[in-house]
Amino acid sequence: MIKKVLSTFALLLVLTSLSYAQVGITSVPFLQIEPDSRAAGMGNTGVAIADNASAVFWNPAGLAFQTGNQINFTHSEWLPQFNADLFYDYLGGKYHVKNIGTFGGHITYLNLGEQQRVDRDGLNQGRFNSYELAIGLAYGLQLNKNWSVGTGLRFIYSSLADSYANPNLPQINPGSSFGVDLSAMYKSNNFKFIGNDANVNAGLNISNIGPGINYTDNAQKDPLPTMFRIGWAFNTNLDKDGIHKLTIANDISKVMARLDSDGEPKGVISSLFSSWGSFSRNTGAGEVTLSLPQQLMYAVGTEYWYNDLFAVRGGYYYEDPNNGDRQYMTLGAGIRYKFIGVDFSYINTLGAENHPLANTTRFGLLLNF
Repeated sequence: MIKKVLSTFALLLVLTSLSYAQVGITSVPFLQIEPDSRAAGMGNTGVAIADNASAVFWNPAGLAFQTGNQINFTHSEWLPQFNADLFYDYLGGKYHVKNIGTFGGHITYLNLGEQQRVDRDGLNQGRFNSYELAIGLAYGLQLNKNWSVGTGLRFIYSSLADSYANPNLPQINPGSSFGVDLSAMYKSNNFKFIGNDANVNAGLNISNIGPGINYTDNAQKDPLPTMFRIGWAFNTNLDKDGIHKLTIANDISKVMARLDSDGEPKGVISSLFSSWGSFSRNTGAGEVTLSLPQQLMYAVGTEYWYNDLFAVRGGYYYEDPNNGDRQYMTLGAGIRYKFIGVDFSYINTLGAENHPLANTTRFGLLLNF
């Protein structure tokens, strides 16, 4: 039975990490699934935009520049190429308190489907569901007209497999942990660009700083996918009335996780400082050494708005072939009418055939109050 459970456990990790290959040594890679259909349509750029409830994910410091209240829901049939009935849901929101600031929150859920449990003789012992869940809160503080800082805290729960209680076998249990986000944002004053109003934003977010997750009854823990993300966004009106607007954005990100000389994960604080150098890893072609630029993930995107009613988006995402090899184009669109907004995004993978992310779509709903 334990062999079957461990096999299921490994399969689920593969299914979730295939779409985030750089985080193969980390647990709960679902924390890195971008929840915002808008940003997903822009090549997964958002750390310097962060102007809606999804700032809880992209950059909590962006909440400091926002007012009003909003609910954001995103749904995606995840890894459709596997036809494994996986899906991803994200419910986020923001709430503004006068003279205090704007708070945000989220519930993230990844359904990994129903699994069959069998004993050591191969007999059916029923079925169980596998899933991962995160619940968090965030807050942004505006320091002055141009600068803000933010933080977030989330509880993480991962139930990948189950097993019978047996004193002679290692037990597989649900894992839990918590993660902290630290972020900052800069918004420039307006200036003239080709005679029209424009501004530049810059953002920084280090997310999911926290202790690792333990699934078995031994002492080893798998680290969280701590992510460093930095980026900029250029926003400009294309006419004097602001009917036509354009945003160009660029994000650069990196997984902050490392193994020590014994192949064991380093501590989270140690990894924050030690993960900036080159490191070696085994690939299908043998061992390769990756420089810092090869460890980075690059995203660029653009968005055009007409009269704040309709948007079209596009983007490009790139990872080094030896460190994830996710390369794809993204397309997206959005509609806003009164207090309702709808967003859509689509991934067109490049390179490898039958890529797990091929044809992934996200649908998002915004409600403003």
